[in-house]
Amino acid sequence: MTGHLMGAAGAVEGVFTVLSVYNQCAPATLNFRDEDPEINLNVVSGGARSMEIRYAMSDNIGLGGHNGAVIFKRYDGD
Repeated sequence: MTGHLMGAAGAVEGVFTVLSVYNQCAPATLNFRDEDPEINLNVVSGGARSMEIRYAMSDNIGLGGHNGAVIFKRYDGD
């Protein structure tokens, strides 16, 4: 939804992931239109969906083979 931000792409995706966990809302998959009825996949389409999110992963595949993944956990206050 933001285009490719080169070196900032991973940071921006990380912020979006943290906001999804904080707001308990999964963003819609961009440009998803035709669901295959033979594939049992729960895709968020048409708009964001409120849901419980305890963990979320931000997976980044960058230009030149720079890859990284970060898993965020919701803070429960305990």
